Amino acid sequence: MSNVLVISTSLRGNSNSDLLTQRVIDGAREAGHQVESISLKGKEIKFCIGCLACQHTLQCVQKDDAVWIAEKVKEAYTLVFSTPIYYYEMSGQMKTLLDRLNPLYAADYRFRKVYMLSVAADDEPHTPDKAVNGLQGWIDCFEKASLGGSLFCGGLERPGQAAKSGDALERAYQFGKALE
Repeated sequence: MSNVLVISTSLRGNSNSDLLTQRVIDGAREAGHQVESISLKGKEIKFCIGCLACQHTLQCVQKDDAVWIAEKVKEAYTLVFSTPIYYYEMSGQMKTLLDRLNPLYAADYRFRKVYMLSVAADDEPHTPDKAVNGLQGWIDCFEKASLGGSLFCGGLERPGQAAKSGDALERAYQFGKALE
């Protein structure tokens, strides 16, 4: 099976995003995938400075954790981004990471399918739309890649609440099992 890279962008301890991300990982492993996960907790990821040097060198001029994360992204066949929804959008740290993956634009990247798990206190069906659209905008820059799917788990207001939500845990597990 394929090499799956899961990137959790929540910085909160005992986050619902992390609990559900683990269930996605469990499902993917159950389906036979080799899975590696990265949490952005404790990582130093600077803002992109827009110099575009990476378009010629395929490397960022800044030296921080985004550099090695970009290498992991480049080598993965399947990507899963997990994000809490803040103000109806992906987390700022996820957007910052996506910007810093700019060196991959001209690189020989392997990923073909990209997925998103999003989690929020709000439970309206439209809650994740802008976050998914933002990820789709990033994917659109990589002609060999496409959005494989997204899973939204809403109504999770308190840290750790997902641990008691059998429905959300099962949906995340099944989402992981269905990754391509």
